[in-house]
Amino acid sequence: MDEQKNLYVSDIGKHEVRQYQLGDKNGTLVAGGNGQGGELNQLNYPHYLVVDRQQTVYVSDNNNHRVMKWNKGAKEGIVIAGGQRTGSALTQLYYPNGIFVDTLGTLYVVDSLNNRVMRWTQGDNKQGTIIVGGNGSGSGANQFNVPRGLAFDLHGNLYVGDELNNRVQRFSIE
Repeated sequence: MDEQKNLYVSDIGKHEVRQYQLGDKNGTLVAGGNGQGGELNQLNYPHYLVVDRQQTVYVSDNNNHRVMKWNKGAKEGIVIAGGQRTGSALTQLYYPNGIFVDTLGTLYVVDSLNNRVMRWTQGDNKQGTIIVGGNGSGSGANQFNVPRGLAFDLHGNLYVGDELNNRVQRFSIE
């Protein structure tokens, strides 16, 4: 939900994101909606989403291995992370899932099959930084086995849902 209490829903079957106002049954298309694909006006399995104060929608475009930013009213999105096919380079994502954007515009992405969480500072869509994980699949203190979601608490601690290890890990982020 955004600050105006609009609800946003990602539809993995229609490859789109819709905004619903209170009482609205059809919603308004805000991202994708042009069929499944990898063009800037398309999504392919839009999984997680975040909405900022300007009603900008950030979507983890899972099967396109990228995170897209859709400004309010835009007909096309902007690739802000990944989009360089699958791989483990700092420019690549491999099935991105949970995302978070802080008030400074810093993007945090759960890079599921690379078993890591990455950070992109605003305007730097070329290369991200690994902040936790990235040490192969496993159950060690700084390892994951298909992480999915993330959240921050009021103290800046990062929580990561680690699916195949059946746990949530907490990290103190500097």
